[in-house]
Amino acid sequence: MLAELSIRNFAIIEAITVSFERGLTVLTGETGAGKSIIIDAIGLLVGGRGSAEFVRYGTKKAEIEGLFHIDTEHPTVQKLEDIGIEFTDDMVVLRRDISSSGKSICRVNGKLVTLGILREIGQTLIDIHGQHEHQDLMQSDKHLSLLDQFGDGSIGPALIEYREIYSRFKKIQLQMRNLTENEQQMAHRLDLIQYQLEEITKAELSPNEDEELMEEKMRLGNFEKLFSALQDVYHSLHGDNKGLDWVGLAMSQLESVSDLDEELKSYHEEVANQYYLLEETVGKLNTYRDQLEFDPARLDFVEERLNEIQVLKRKYGESVEEILEYAASIEDEVDELVNREDRVEELESDLKSIKADLSVEADNLTGLRKTVARVLVDAIHHELRDLYMEKTKFAIHFNELDNKKESFHKSGKDDIDFMISTNPGEPLKQLSKTASGGELSRIMLALKSIFSKHQGITSIIFDEVDTGVSGRVAQAMAEKIQRLSSGSQVLVITHLPQVAAMADHHLYISKEETGEGRTKTSVGNLSNEEQIEELGRMISGAEMTELTKKHARELLLQANQIKS
Repeated sequence: MLAELSIRNFAIIEAITVSFERGLTVLTGETGAGKSIIIDAIGLLVGGRGSAEFVRYGTKKAEIEGLFHIDTEHPTVQKLEDIGIEFTDDMVVLRRDISSSGKSICRVNGKLVTLGILREIGQTLIDIHGQHEHQDLMQSDKHLSLLDQFGDGSIGPALIEYREIYSRFKKIQLQMRNLTENEQQMAHRLDLIQYQLEEITKAELSPNEDEELMEEKMRLGNFEKLFSALQDVYHSLHGDNKGLDWVGLAMSQLESVSDLDEELKSYHEEVANQYYLLEETVGKLNTYRDQLEFDPARLDFVEERLNEIQVLKRKYGESVEEILEYAASIEDEVDELVNREDRVEELESDLKSIKADLSVEADNLTGLRKTVARVLVDAIHHELRDLYMEKTKFAIHFNELDNKKESFHKSGKDDIDFMISTNPGEPLKQLSKTASGGELSRIMLALKSIFSKHQGITSIIFDEVDTGVSGRVAQAMAEKIQRLSSGSQVLVITHLPQVAAMADHHLYISKEETGEGRTKTSVGNLSNEEQIEELGRMISGAEMTELTKKHARELLLQANQIKS
């Protein structure tokens, strides 16, 4: 759930920090005080589109930060692990800064992330539903995934199996397309890679050849320096200076007295070891020196060979290994293009076989979905009856893709629409084309009541979704929202006293002018008496009478009885 929200320099908000609890939190206040601005800020915090217009006038940047408490089984945890973000103490902190130039900086648990990642994580934490922003429920292309979430127990495993086959199906299709789309392009491609393969093959490269040649070039190019240095080493140890002889003499002297003192014996062994090691090294250096020879012709060959390899590197890879790997890959491609017709026949056979398997799995998915759809339709009708829409008909229409160019997609062969008829005798229409605002508000609340249980989202925000309803319908919506908040968190901006009376926590948003001629927004928790005053204002408007207060108390008492 959202535990704390901090907003600075956002629109008319200078600086506020709000703490939230589980259950139903209602936000009310005068028009223009900033109720919807707070919801806008939360929307940006979870990945909404931002702009410089959100930055408070005269400031450099807007800052929004939210602290969320989630358990270890929450879907967000897996997303955090996938992108390498640490999750500790059951907390997730989202932060978003928007500069006056419109640029955004996003962080999750202190780590910089892209806006896309912030949105992915945010969508698992909060679902914001506004009067004009219906999100997934109003988008036909999202209805299939909602149905699959509702019936995940039966549909989920079948969908995983289908997608494994679908992935192979698409891979073969791509191979087919690459081999058959444009014969002229294929011919040009074959000419090109045949030339490249011939050029690389003709060079007769061997692994690590460039490194070995560079070492040889270094030796040949520095012959005099090497020879001179080795000569000096030899003379120092075994020549006129007889450095090795002096070490040998020291070894002999130590050996002659080693029986007199145990400590001297260990020194003798150390000197003896160094003597024999030096003697062996001198022998190796002498051999190395004798094998040195200055060969100008060989040096020219090495340099030419290195130039040849460098030309190939510029074309085919940064090392000899990469060039050889590239040659191996185009060799396979040459073989495939030369034998293109045979390969196409082979792929056609594979495609026919896998398409048959795919069709079986897709039919299985469709059958499972239709079974789940009947359960979902019954559940939605039940929710609508609670909201005095007992004559409303809801249906899920399946549009199979068999007659279209592409008969399968990544989720099967189904394309569904949520259909609804709000009045007897009227035909079913797509949910996105439903009529009045009041009806739409109730339909959306009914759908939210069902789908919120299957989306793993623990915080739901309703921004004035009760527009266009009153009386017993308003009371029914209030009770539905309250039940939805049981065991989770629901934040509601409302103008209905029936909804506000159901609040477990009532926040009042107010604004005032500062001495600098600026507007300042503040948020406060209402006491019981203050809540009665606010309910009275919502019932009657600006004028407050004792009768209005009485009605407010009765409404609050009734709400408490319903909740208990």
